[in-house]
Amino acid sequence: MAEVKDIDHFMKGDGVDSDREQMIGQHIGYRYDVNLVPDYDRLTPFLKSYIEAMGWTDLNWLEDVHMGYEENRAAVFDRNINGWVTVPEDIKLPDNQQDRDMIARELLIKFQMSERHPMNDLVKAYGKF
Repeated sequence: MAEVKDIDHFMKGDGVDSDREQMIGQHIGYRYDVNLVPDYDRLTPFLKSYIEAMGWTDLNWLEDVHMGYEENRAAVFDRNINGWVTVPEDIKLPDNQQDRDMIARELLIKFQMSERHPMNDLVKAYGKF
């Protein structure tokens, strides 16, 4: 029989419960806050086809990608370049934050796949093949 935990366990404890959390020494928030988990009904058509092409069943590494702001412009943070990718001004953003986050995820993937992404320069300079 499963161990019954206090319903407030995650609010009272330090939140570092899973093996992964203990390894990295911090709490993984979306594991417990359903508001942080993406609503898959809001996937853009591009994200749906991308997930299918990759053979994934979820957004996995994209779950923590959110629409933010850089110098008063909507933007998404790209960890690969350690910088912000601003949303083109001609894109109308929805009011719903989950929809905005889906657009941020799509923008990030498209930018990372584009010839304009700085990682392409590294591949050209240091790639072996």
